[in-house]
Amino acid sequence: MASQTDLAYGYIKKKILDGSYRPSQKLTENELATIIGVSRNTVKNALLKLQQEQLVVIEPNKGASIRVFTLDEVLNYLEIREVVEGLVVRAVAKDISDSQIQGLKEIIEAMPVLLETHKLEEYSCLNKNFHDIIYKSARNVQAVELITMIKTQLIRYQFRTILVPGRSQESLKEHRKIYEALQAHDEVEAEKAIRDHVSNVRRIIEQNYQLLL
Repeated sequence: MASQTDLAYGYIKKKILDGSYRPSQKLTENELATIIGVSRNTVKNALLKLQQEQLVVIEPNKGASIRVFTLDEVLNYLEIREVVEGLVVRAVAKDISDSQIQGLKEIIEAMPVLLETHKLEEYSCLNKNFHDIIYKSARNVQAVELITMIKTQLIRYQFRTILVPGRSQESLKEHRKIYEALQAHDEVEAEKAIRDHVSNVRRIIEQNYQLLL
């Protein structure tokens, strides 16, 4: 059973990641305690956990606020992710199972339907599931943990990239290339495909940073 701190932590984190709480927004302990139905001290502990994940900034005499990443920080994180994810996918291409390939195939087949019907939120969920299948196939747990940490911190930026005109179709093509390389167990092409994908996310964010805040 989740503790009160975990409950508060989960509530606040979800609000940060889905964009309900905006970058630089102040987080008032008393207000959050009332909304969540926990003590102020519980909220304080939850905010400390979120500070460790670099999602919240806590300043003396000022309280907590949602962390704002500079453009340089975002681009640097994505540069790291590109390299690490390339390493992971290259290894996964060797021994990804037939059932995992089938899972990726089903996602690739479902993605165009969601784009055609403008169900972008559902498309983004499938995008996440696609990458999760790859991560679960990886043996390098530490590399996957690093990727997950970076994606968690930048999710509010990456989630909104799909709103950039033309990006949805680009994203679909990139995921198809990743799938095809993994299906062929082509290590070199799989690494190239995933690195191109992350590089394009980086480019889109760099060109549309203010829009994505």
